[in-house]
Amino acid sequence: MRFFACLVFLVLGGAARAGAQAQPRRALPPADSVARPQAPVLTLSQALQTALKNSLDIQISQTNAQVQGLQNSAGFAGALPTVGVVATNNVVINNTQQEFNTGLGVTRTGARASQYNVGLAGSYTLYNGGLIVATRKRLGELEQIGQLQLNSTVQNVLADVSLKYYAVVQQQRYIRTLEASVEVSKQKLALIKARQSVGLANNADLFQAQLDLNAQLETQQQQALAAQQATADLLRALTLDLDTRVALEDTIPVNHDLRWADIEAALTKNPDLLAAERQVRVNELLERAARANRYPSLALNSGTNFARNQNAVGTTLFNQSYGPYAGLSLGVPIYSGGVNKRLVKIAQLNTRTAELQRTALEKTYRLNARKAWEAYQQTLALTNTAQASYTTARQLLHLVQLRLDAGLSTLVDVKLAQQSFEDAGYRLTNYRYSAKSAEITLQQLAALLTP
Repeated sequence: MRFFACLVFLVLGGAARAGAQAQPRRALPPADSVARPQAPVLTLSQALQTALKNSLDIQISQTNAQVQGLQNSAGFAGALPTVGVVATNNVVINNTQQEFNTGLGVTRTGARASQYNVGLAGSYTLYNGGLIVATRKRLGELEQIGQLQLNSTVQNVLADVSLKYYAVVQQQRYIRTLEASVEVSKQKLALIKARQSVGLANNADLFQAQLDLNAQLETQQQQALAAQQATADLLRALTLDLDTRVALEDTIPVNHDLRWADIEAALTKNPDLLAAERQVRVNELLERAARANRYPSLALNSGTNFARNQNAVGTTLFNQSYGPYAGLSLGVPIYSGGVNKRLVKIAQLNTRTAELQRTALEKTYRLNARKAWEAYQQTLALTNTAQASYTTARQLLHLVQLRLDAGLSTLVDVKLAQQSFEDAGYRLTNYRYSAKSAEITLQQLAALLTP
């Protein structure tokens, strides 16, 4: 009996060596192996710089900020005088019948009269209840809001590109795990064929090994499609042609040095929160502008005028005058049907709404930051555990391979080890991406993202 067991062991060992000669075994890749892509590697920093240069959202925000900057001027606020030239030239043909106190009369058909007037007029507002001052300050606040919105757009673009970049890396890491598992299935199939050639394996084992390999190849193809789609999303975020070939870094580095105190302190500098605060100020200035309608307005008017009138009939046949003029105009609102009072009330309600929106936005951002921080801490801990599990699963799969070569493991053992290895690889990649996603979210809320 002992001699028979030794003979079986030697035969199985010979079959294993034959399988090894038919299909050389390749070592499993380490957890953070770096791919060797054919296309030039696009780093995250390069991707972020490309996005800042090409992003259409940033260009739109820049245009809006430029518009707000152009509007922030004394002229738009009404603080500068206005000067204009007015010219008229009228020709009138009338049928005229006149009777004078002397008893004489004139009747004329088709009497022609010409009226010509040219004037240079200027107006300067001296006082209008503080409307000009409030408008000028409001335009300054709007310009600042435009800049803050541009900063917010930049942070959003940086966060979006970073997430899409590491989403592609995540899919690539899945593919790396599947490639290692597929390689094991190929070695397993080669070993079964070698055993079958010496009569130590049946068709059932061969068919099952082939089915397992086919299933993994299908999964690998599906994963490749997911990676292609994630790459297309990244190229769209970079505003590049979708046919552009890019290769990315193959790791997901996570910053372990973030502190909640720093995030909480920097959260007050979030451009969206600062813009909401300035929007409250804008509405307060609109209140002042609405109140200004209740006060008198005083303006200085001056200019020069040239007038010439020539009539075919009438008491004055020719009249010409020219010269400068200057004066003051005063407007005093007395009654407007309660419109001004309602405008002030509406402005006050809008200010209250802006304050509530600012408070709601601040609470939402603090909640998102807290949730991201908790996810960041938890996934960091899970990543450490998943890394240990991945290393163990790798070692287990390698051990099962050796035992299969020696005839001490079954196909079921190999399949279970492969499944454990794939699951461990998926979990490790998912935890790393989740930790990186939480890190990016925290930096975005704190406006700390840089290319």
